Amino acid sequence: MLNRTLTVEVARVTEAAAIAAARMRGRGDERAAHQLAVQAMHAALGKLAVNGRVVVGEGVRGAADALFIDEELGAGGPQVDIAVAPLEGITLTVKDMPDALSVAAVAQRDSLLKVPGCYMDKIAIGGDYPEDLVDLDRPPAENLARLARAKGVPVSEITVCILDRPRHMRMIDEIREAGAAIRLITDGDIAGVIHVTDPDETGIDIYMGSGGAPEGVLAAAALSCIGGQMQTRLVVRSREDAAAIDKAGIDDPRRKFMLADMVRGDVIFAATGVTSGSMLRGVRLRPGHVSTHTVSMRRKSGTVRFSHARRRLDGDGNLLNGVM
Repeated sequence: MLNRTLTVEVARVTEAAAIAAARMRGRGDERAAHQLAVQAMHAALGKLAVNGRVVVGEGVRGAADALFIDEELGAGGPQVDIAVAPLEGITLTVKDMPDALSVAAVAQRDSLLKVPGCYMDKIAIGGDYPEDLVDLDRPPAENLARLARAKGVPVSEITVCILDRPRHMRMIDEIREAGAAIRLITDGDIAGVIHVTDPDETGIDIYMGSGGAPEGVLAAAALSCIGGQMQTRLVVRSREDAAAIDKAGIDDPRRKFMLADMVRGDVIFAATGVTSGSMLRGVRLRPGHVSTHTVSMRRKSGTVRFSHARRRLDGDGNLLNGVM
């Protein structure tokens, strides 16, 4: 079973990765930013009081040196699944653009959907709506009309978040023809999905489009805690995708997954801002100290906590005694 103490510890994991990645903000070196985040998160997870198994991570063993699928991590404790994105928004980080995050989720063993590193079609809205209000198989215009009616506003007051990719051009045209506004994001679709849970603050009412499947599972973990609806389907673009989906144990590659299919048990989710965005402030590095802004969630309690942390640095700019 998961416990409340673990909620704090998972937040420390994302804070460690965010602090490491923040040192590369605006410096243009994607590889270095990614490696620093991976190394810091790997070290922090190794100290976590769990017997963990990575189910969403950096890829398969051999293709990734750390945080690879099925890697065992932790200092001992309950058996859990671990899902991570050490640096969600690598390009955002090195260009010092908004909404780069470090993300992690810890769930009861065998409760997170295992997916390969392929694309996934997604649609997501916040909570407090009738079940199945929107559907992945409906045209964008119909989903927008249904959501607008539920909110009691015209479609023109609905804003859609979507990744700015050539594959989305037709969808973008359909959304604009329907009269809705679009916020195009260059990266970071975990943040894009989470933003639908607080449209008054973020300005985002609905997420549409395809992005990474692993990121989809992490976003689902957050939505299961904070409230919302999500439907997804894996995208098969090649024989390699089909083989990877089959290896992941998914019998029907065209299956539509609901939120309950992707997250089936208790889960703890944490995200720390690397760069400042609509939901979280980025890491603030100052002489002698570093500050972080983190959101922590737990499905069982339905609790969402925002926390600011300030840690002292030694004379070389490292965490005091290396302690998070």
